[in-house]
Amino acid sequence: MKALKFLMTMICCTMLVACIDVDERSDSRDGNYDALWTIIDEHYCYFDYKKAEYGLDWDNVYAKYKGRADTVKTVIEQFEVFSDMLDELRDGHVNLVSDFNFYRYWDWKEGYPENFSDSILRRYIGTDYYMAGGLKYCILRDSIAYLRCESFSSSFSENNLSYALFLMSECPALILDVRNNGGGNLTLAERLSSRFTEEKILTGYMRHKTGKGHSDFSDYEARYVEPSSGVRWTKPVIVLTNRGVFSAANECVNELRCCPNVTVIGDRTGGGGGLPFTSELPNGWTVRFSACPMYDKDKKDIEFGIEPDYKVDITSDDYQKGVDTILEFAFEYIINILSEN
Repeated sequence: MKALKFLMTMICCTMLVACIDVDERSDSRDGNYDALWTIIDEHYCYFDYKKAEYGLDWDNVYAKYKGRADTVKTVIEQFEVFSDMLDELRDGHVNLVSDFNFYRYWDWKEGYPENFSDSILRRYIGTDYYMAGGLKYCILRDSIAYLRCESFSSSFSENNLSYALFLMSECPALILDVRNNGGGNLTLAERLSSRFTEEKILTGYMRHKTGKGHSDFSDYEARYVEPSSGVRWTKPVIVLTNRGVFSAANECVNELRCCPNVTVIGDRTGGGGGLPFTSELPNGWTVRFSACPMYDKDKKDIEFGIEPDYKVDITSDDYQKGVDTILEFAFEYIINILSEN
């Protein structure tokens, strides 16, 4: 069998950037188990961080699941063992794909308040809102602009953004709602962030794996957001977040909070701070995992999410009443800061 190849996929969507050869493994029970463990061992990027956070020890993980892996009788059982092993990473960017199943780790958002409801939001924006590409926008009460970005997998152009911001330009403030945005194309996240700064700003750093050791990384590579040549927004911006904000959307919140006049309200984001790679096991299954860590401007990990400036949950009473507590807090916050200026 040919040596395995790694394909770098910039947050779910981009094309081939680099490939890395790894040792050939046989398409056998042991070969596939060792291939999966070794691929992660040599190329996953968060071992040191997660060892410090919750005691992850990948060598112990190998021993923990090896006995089960040696006794599987079907590919279904094998997939279950591999999935349980990957669970130890606690990483929403880790997937295992076969012809019959798709492993995913969702505990980064399960068990947390939803803090968003489509039906409640419709009570605020109705059905007569504007749509531009993957964006929805309208003007809410007190002439406050509202822009909803549900996903960075649904494309929007520079012109889409320029028209939206121009048509709401008379509004005194903007609410940018990225709740439940599970990520997608990082370029779209940067396209959105670039509308909220008038100068080039440092937003964070990235590092790349340089060897097989858990701590083998390049130096920190600075990341910047530069102002768009299109319509920009310089008035107050309130960014609404919840645990469903993940991957490219997590990075977008990291960038936005570096922009002037931006306040983040809601819940801690879901995280997903690493750029993922994909590789293939000898049996043809695909494994995807975080390989390039990203950090905030203070060189702190954002893998487990970003705290808001104001932590707000939608209360159970408000859910029953059809009230979005987070959105209402944003209204009140905007009125207060406008009255002070």
